[in-house]
Amino acid sequence: METVYFAGGCLWGVQYYMDSLPGVEKTEAGRANGSGDTLDGPYDGYDECVKTTFDPDVVSLDQLLEWFFEIIDPYSVDHQGMDYGHKYRTGIYSEDPAHLDTAKKFIQAQPDSDRIKVEVLPLTNYVRSAEEHQNRLALHPEDFKLCSIPLDIINKYK
Repeated sequence: METVYFAGGCLWGVQYYMDSLPGVEKTEAGRANGSGDTLDGPYDGYDECVKTTFDPDVVSLDQLLEWFFEIIDPYSVDHQGMDYGHKYRTGIYSEDPAHLDTAKKFIQAQPDSDRIKVEVLPLTNYVRSAEEHQNRLALHPEDFKLCSIPLDIINKYK
C-alpha cells in the first residue's frame, strides 16, 4: 500500500470522492503541513486534506491524480467552490519523493500548466481531523449541499 495526501478545498467532499475510487483502500480526513501538532486552536498554516491509502497494483498514482483534477479548480488560489481561505488551497503531499515527482510531471503535462496553482510538497506534518469530520458526507448526506464538488462528479464512481 502507498499513501498520498490530497487537498482540494473542503475535505468532506474530497474524502467521499476518494472513497469511491477503485484501488483506494482507506481514507482519513486531516490537516497537512501546519505548525502545530493538535487540533486545538487555529489552523496554523494547515491545509485541509485527505490521507489516501491506495493499492498501486490496482490503481496508479497518475490515475488518482487524473481523478483528483476532475474535482478541483487547479488555477484557483486559496479557494475551491464556496470555501475561501488558505486552509482550502489545493495540494498534493507525500513522504515519498517518487510521488512528488509523479505529481510534478502530471501537472507539467496539463494544458496551461504554468497557470496551475496546486502545491506539490513533501509532507512535513499531519494531524487527523476530529471524529465529526471523518466520513462526514457518508454519515450526513444532508451536508452535500455544502460541498463544492457537483453531485454528478462526486458520485461518478459509486
